[in-house]
Amino acid sequence: MLGPDGIGKSTLARVAAEHFAGQHPDTLVRWVTGTPTERAVPFGAFSHLVQIADIGKPAALLRAARASLGGDDLLLVVDDAQHLDVLSATLVYQLARVGTARLIVTARADASPDAIAALWSDGLLDRIDIEPPGGTTPPAEVDAFLAELPAPARSVLEYLAVCEPLSLADLTVLAGDGAVAEAVRWGAAETRVRGGASEDPVVYTAHPLFAERTLAALDPDDARQRRTELVTLLSQRPSEHLSDRLRLMSLARDSDARQRPADVVAAAQQALRLGDMALGERLARSALERSGGLAARLALAHALGWQGRGREADALLADVDSAGLTEAALMEWALLRAANQFWMLSEPERATAFLRTVRNRVADAGPRTTLDALSATFAMNAGNVGHAVKVAKEVLASASADDQAVAWAGSAAALCAARQGRFGDVERLAQRALGAEHPGLLRFTIGLGQTTTLLMAGRLDEARQLARQFTDFAELQQPGRAIGEVLLAHVLLAGGEFASAADILIPATATLERTGYSWGPLSLTLLATALSQLGDTAAAAKALSRAESRHGTKSALFAPSSGWRARGGWRCCATRTARWPPRARPPARPSAAGSGPWRCASGTRPCGWATAGPAIRWPGSATRSIVSWAESRWPTPARSPRAMPRRCGRCRTS
Repeated sequence: MLGPDGIGKSTLARVAAEHFAGQHPDTLVRWVTGTPTERAVPFGAFSHLVQIADIGKPAALLRAARASLGGDDLLLVVDDAQHLDVLSATLVYQLARVGTARLIVTARADASPDAIAALWSDGLLDRIDIEPPGGTTPPAEVDAFLAELPAPARSVLEYLAVCEPLSLADLTVLAGDGAVAEAVRWGAAETRVRGGASEDPVVYTAHPLFAERTLAALDPDDARQRRTELVTLLSQRPSEHLSDRLRLMSLARDSDARQRPADVVAAAQQALRLGDMALGERLARSALERSGGLAARLALAHALGWQGRGREADALLADVDSAGLTEAALMEWALLRAANQFWMLSEPERATAFLRTVRNRVADAGPRTTLDALSATFAMNAGNVGHAVKVAKEVLASASADDQAVAWAGSAAALCAARQGRFGDVERLAQRALGAEHPGLLRFTIGLGQTTTLLMAGRLDEARQLARQFTDFAELQQPGRAIGEVLLAHVLLAGGEFASAADILIPATATLERTGYSWGPLSLTLLATALSQLGDTAAAAKALSRAESRHGTKSALFAPSSGWRARGGWRCCATRTARWPPRARPPARPSAAGSGPWRCASGTRPCGWATAGPAIRWPGSATRSIVSWAESRWPTPARSPRAMPRRCGRCRTS
């Protein structure tokens, strides 16, 4: 149900839920209400209903949250969904898509998160638009009502303005006996029993504008005092739920009831693992301002780096005197700084040299193995596939490799195997990497290896299904979502869905261009390919030029096949020919990057050209299956002799 605030959507939702539950006595009704303050906390609106697990793996995190909500008899009422945080909104979308619960959702159509807007745009829920018969309530009318409230009721709204909802018990302690009852009598607040972890009633404002206008009228010093009182009270009963702890730390940041810097840093790290870069940055910066400690500095640098703000992150890390660090602290600092130099600052040579210098300072086998794992990732991105495979193999065979080392080495080995045509090794290596506790953004590297393997086996539908797992609102924050869209676009191009690929690549490239990730040049190359196939020659040339200007050593892995694919497709588009122009053909020589299977003339489908020399070894059965699949999906115009497949010098198949 969509409409402006204050027109009765919540009342209609309650009546509908009660009516349905009356007809179906086994129904389990649960309420979730979005508020402006809950939106700042991951899973804030769902904290009473879900358990958080598998932090750092968004898809697994959401699956666990979905499972914790209950069975098929669940009726979930989501009120004011425009105020849900990204994780909560994503969970609602997935519940609707999977069909594991009945849903009643109220929202403002003009201010909803993407996942909520997709509920009606994807046809998952029926849309009912509700128009106010007398127009929306003007803010001046709300202000006049609030001005007439007695002091106890006004006090209730002031606490709710800085943190909504609050338990009835806590609000009674803060505002005094009878204050909540008076606010309810005046129609300023309401109590609800949400169910879930607690049957204790909680208090909400009776109208979304009440909290907004109360906060606007509240003196900043008074608002700070309200937060201080809240934090002092809530700190007396520490919660086991991560969302509650993050809410407390977020409140404390703008109060005088400061928390221990170590606790704030821990909360910042948890926020980052949940994918909330903004909250992680705020908390880490707050801790750094108070303590200046290394842990806070590293957490803030992580948050900045993951958002593509590499210069800011490097400035923070450069201020560290590494001479006095313990070996463990040295490793944390060095790994982060090297990765930031390689990708965000586009200084791969400097990063590689820095990594070697640090390795010479480290004595223990475990840390040295972790440094080697990162160097394998560097080598892979730089196109030195052979060296990357060698180092990754040594890391994975080491008994001293920790989860971080396994994630780096396994993901690099999986993608390298796909690029070299060793498809039988990809899934084993991918699962080894995914089994590490926190693969982070490395899951996209693993995903590219897996989708490439499926494409080369002609399993396009499976590749598309796998790629969509990275974009179905499971990848919640940028740049993760943009990288997931690049993965999906790669598969869509292979299926000839050029318009769909271009539609998702245009915003993805804009996001990734602001970062230093290697996915940026690849996304632009894929965009150039899609646009060329759509006949937009000028736009394709512009995208290709942008890709070339941003390409460097850090993205050399993607250079050979990507460059030939985009430039070949663009020239074909420009000359209106159905074959690959001779100038655009890839040279018949091994590439430094071991670039993997060649592509057909359109630049979008795998074909059987196995002329890359010793860098690629194709089994005859694989070549035949690829050629058969490519020819079945892409008939060659006129079947001219020059358009016929060439023969492989090794296995004599086309």
